[in-house]
Amino acid sequence: MLYGFSKEAPLEIGMYTLSDHLPNPHTGDRISAQERINEIIELAKLADQAGLDFFGVGESHQTYFVGQAHSIIISAIAQATENIKIGSAASIVSTADPVRLYEDFATIDLISDGRTEIIAGRASRLGVFELLGYKTEDYEALYEERFALLNEINDNEVVNWEGDYRASLENAVILPRPKNNKLPIWRAIGGHMSSAEKAGRAGVPLYLAHLGGTTESYVKLFDAYREAAEDAGHHPEELPTATGGLFYLGESNKAAMKESYPYINNGMMMSNGAGFPKSAFAKADNLDTAINIGEVNFVIDKILDQHERFGNQRYSAQLDFGGVPFKRQMEMVEIIGEKIIPVIKEATSL
Repeated sequence: MLYGFSKEAPLEIGMYTLSDHLPNPHTGDRISAQERINEIIELAKLADQAGLDFFGVGESHQTYFVGQAHSIIISAIAQATENIKIGSAASIVSTADPVRLYEDFATIDLISDGRTEIIAGRASRLGVFELLGYKTEDYEALYEERFALLNEINDNEVVNWEGDYRASLENAVILPRPKNNKLPIWRAIGGHMSSAEKAGRAGVPLYLAHLGGTTESYVKLFDAYREAAEDAGHHPEELPTATGGLFYLGESNKAAMKESYPYINNGMMMSNGAGFPKSAFAKADNLDTAINIGEVNFVIDKILDQHERFGNQRYSAQLDFGGVPFKRQMEMVEIIGEKIIPVIKEATSL
């Protein structure tokens, strides 16, 4: 059993937040940063009580986010919860010192009694490069070097290493060590084939964010990942994969789409300045789309269909994006615990 997963285990259901801090698109009201951070912690507590398997917090350094120090929020969640796995969603490895990042998350792992993970991302918003003094032209090279070093630290308590973007390490003892001596470290990707292939060649767990498009379009990424892993001498069946994406529940598919669109469009507008095209969003009503929005049974069917095609071990829902009121978030978490998880677990148990 690698990374805490086994072939016999049912699909894990989790959730994540990008820690966005947006005004409500209907009222224009925006809560304080303190309130938003406390909401995230309370939502994690509710997810733990509802029986979800994972709760992740994203890192971002732009306006309209509160996850600049996401590891501190995750540390607070570690103390506020008991059973749920916790981690980043994602940590921006490109602009972080891997030694410091590992120290932080190993410490959180000890606080949480071994429940902590790192999802290592590259940054979808590039403002962090200027803020922290990095060059965007080094985007790819920074990530590859630092992700490799992060895994080197995970594999070895004493590290000897040389690179281009950080001081060398000579017999460096990296402490503390996590409870089980190693942390689950996932490579986060979007829709780039090359990223999936690199993850496969490295033999590391894959986390795929699917924010739009057809389910079939993402199957190709999983195929490329597993083929690259096998070509590199790894055993693809032993490498866990996880997915995450937009999620919203309503009384009907039509109601869910009508309710969720203003929030999701609001979030996309703040992120990329373009919003979410209505024509593309309307396709969420199709079973073969990667956006899990609709009434409970339809969303269950979508998650199970994606699981069958992807062969993933975990699905995480992003249900708070774009200023969704906290009361609505809590309602959806309770529904996930009461109506979705039992069905998913039964359907995916061997």
